[in-house]
Amino acid sequence: MTPSPAASTAPLSALRSLSPPLPDDRPEALGLSPARLQRASDAFKREADKGTIPGATLLVGRRGRIGWFNAIGRQGPDSDTPMRPDSLFRIFSMTKPIVSLGIMMLVEDGDLLLSDPVAKFIPEFGAQKVGVDNGGKLELVAVAQPMTVQDLLRHTSGLAYEHTGTGPVHQLYQQSRVRSRKISNAEHAAIVAGLPLICQPGAEFNYSRSTDILGRIIEVVSGQSLGAFLAARILQPLGMNETAFFTSEANAHRLAEPFAKDPWTGEAVNLFKMTEQPVMESGGGGLVATTMDYARFCAMLLNKGSLDGVRLVGRKTLELMASDHLGPEVKTQGTLLSPGHGFGLGFAVRREAGIAPFPGSPGTFFWSGIAGTFFWIDPKEELFAVFMAQAPGQRDYLRTLVRDVVYAAVE
Repeated sequence: MTPSPAASTAPLSALRSLSPPLPDDRPEALGLSPARLQRASDAFKREADKGTIPGATLLVGRRGRIGWFNAIGRQGPDSDTPMRPDSLFRIFSMTKPIVSLGIMMLVEDGDLLLSDPVAKFIPEFGAQKVGVDNGGKLELVAVAQPMTVQDLLRHTSGLAYEHTGTGPVHQLYQQSRVRSRKISNAEHAAIVAGLPLICQPGAEFNYSRSTDILGRIIEVVSGQSLGAFLAARILQPLGMNETAFFTSEANAHRLAEPFAKDPWTGEAVNLFKMTEQPVMESGGGGLVATTMDYARFCAMLLNKGSLDGVRLVGRKTLELMASDHLGPEVKTQGTLLSPGHGFGLGFAVRREAGIAPFPGSPGTFFWSGIAGTFFWIDPKEELFAVFMAQAPGQRDYLRTLVRDVVYAAVE
């Protein structure tokens, strides 16, 4: 496969556009093997050829420059249009780190504390109870300690997601309107506050709608809609001009789409329509973005909170976010955290070099989206990577594959 013109090194400032790299830029100068980077792209081309994914993009940055950027396969299964460097993707839970950063900016502004109870900003949360499954019967018990902003950031809030279990509390989520894109962030928060907690706040890591509630807190504190706040404080300053909660019909030709049916299970794949403006601006999973836009966000994270002379958060604030906030005392529920990993304030964090079944460095932080998007930041190797695809059923496989093939190119 012939690399795209951008499959070479370029300064991070080039992330503002799709300008070709300078003629003398070489991946070798960044300690990256061009032959192995090509193998990385070829691995995903094989997946596209097999029908695992329609297509994908892969961008690798190291030492302040773009080391590799390829668009692979097709933009969608029903079109011969090749995947584009500027294709638009539903990034789902890769929205969470952006919203988490927004909360930390308000912490830096002195507008809130991590230890503040959530009920301080959304009073409905002051009346919550913990749901206990007693032989199939749901019993409600008092909350031992209030849910805090930090609990929301690290998913120890006691909130849940409707798709992460089948217990009585999960069933109540499934029967509610929390999945509707036609309710406001305020209405969504009120619905969630009216449901029982799955555990005592602070006791367990349960991946949940916590970041949606953080989005509502941003609205309450800032007096702006979540979309307006993110645009003014993060997206526009970073030049992430195509990241938003929807895109216009004029971009219909750039939308990456999944297979209508999962290629492995045959189940129907239903993702939200990117050109439809939702009422709810989901802080947990509503953004649409390009690979280059998200690469700018990653570059800022790797550069300790600033990019191109624009500082969003202080170095120590980002250090706090990228540290493990679970420790041995918090029980980890579910399978989202691989062995040897914890969770910080908006990101998963690698604690150990071994144990996990994929390469990486202690201190690496990352997250992903349910539709198949993924990114990670490896400060030790001065490296970040952004992978974009729309393949929900293949997401776990793709996350491991991309780490294996990219780290193979690090010299």
